[in-house]
Amino acid sequence: MRITGGQVFDLEQGFVSRDVCTDGALITAVSGDSQVIDAGGCYVIPGLVDVHFHGCVGEDFSDATPEGLQKIADYELSQGVTYICPAGMTLPEDQLTAICKNTAAHRARNSGGSEVVGAHLEGPFLCMAKKGAQNGDYLHDPDAAMLQRLQAAAEGCVKLVTLAPEQPGAVEFIKEAAELGIHVSVGHTVADYETAKAAFEAGADHATHLYNAMPPLAHRDPGVIGAAYEVPGVKPELICDGIHIHPAVVRLTFGLFGRERMIIVSDSLRATGMPDGEYPFGGQMIEVHGNRATILGHPETLAGSVTSLMGCLRQAVSFGIPVADAVRACTYNPAQSIGIEDRTGTLDVGKEASVVLLDQEDLSIKAIIFKGQTV
Repeated sequence: MRITGGQVFDLEQGFVSRDVCTDGALITAVSGDSQVIDAGGCYVIPGLVDVHFHGCVGEDFSDATPEGLQKIADYELSQGVTYICPAGMTLPEDQLTAICKNTAAHRARNSGGSEVVGAHLEGPFLCMAKKGAQNGDYLHDPDAAMLQRLQAAAEGCVKLVTLAPEQPGAVEFIKEAAELGIHVSVGHTVADYETAKAAFEAGADHATHLYNAMPPLAHRDPGVIGAAYEVPGVKPELICDGIHIHPAVVRLTFGLFGRERMIIVSDSLRATGMPDGEYPFGGQMIEVHGNRATILGHPETLAGSVTSLMGCLRQAVSFGIPVADAVRACTYNPAQSIGIEDRTGTLDVGKEASVVLLDQEDLSIKAIIFKGQTV
């Protein structure tokens, strides 16, 4: 396949005029067959990578059903999100184990849709004061033995775990997680600057939905945000759905951290792709009105988004983020944050041929190629 005539995403230059060739599932220097795709008027970008979302089309990753995870994978691929690392909620260990086993079984089946590259355990190692939509009944102090059991159940598929670093044993937990090949993200926390800085210096390299469920950045109390900025390896997530973060703060944060570090996530719920109404979420009920999801009866408590990652990319661009920077924040940076950047995130020779063509005018999807096959 040869994709020609488009503006191709380049990690260093933004967009360049060149062909993208594939041979089977990989990007190659020359085309492996005679198929030609005209990408005139399009941006040619890598398939998106979402490292923090919970579900869509009526299904939730935490339900741990094979059918539900398949529907999630199918929908995400239709939105140009080709690699997914769905997030579990704060739940009892037996349900977390079921989530992990379901992830491993799905990967073994290889039954189509976006590739489920792993699991993100957003709970239960969080703090009560900033639990947000998480169920406080199941919060748990950092427990490396539990994490080891969950990673075993997942057959090594847990890629990311969110942690409140003020909880007892957090620094030791971060070091144990690294031994298991798991990245640690700081979030759902009331940690002060010193505590957060210690966590990042111990090896935590990610910040869960920056600004949300953490203390604000203050001039005498910089907190998690200030600590994340000062440790260059830390990548912060932003939920760019137009609800969670003001456009000015999105612009400010990209300017502060730089395009090399920013990760856009959707934090999408089972209500994504569904009509307004009430939906279960993590043992609670949420209500959805338009683009806003809140805990039922608590309209001030946001409960994730109902926007796909591709929708978040478009929102970021509408807020003034350059297209190339928004694309990087939805592709290479999240891939790097969970250790799959050797496979995806750019359109370089040798990477997997997962490609999305976007109309240059409105960023609508014109074509999706997943591992060399047109979707």
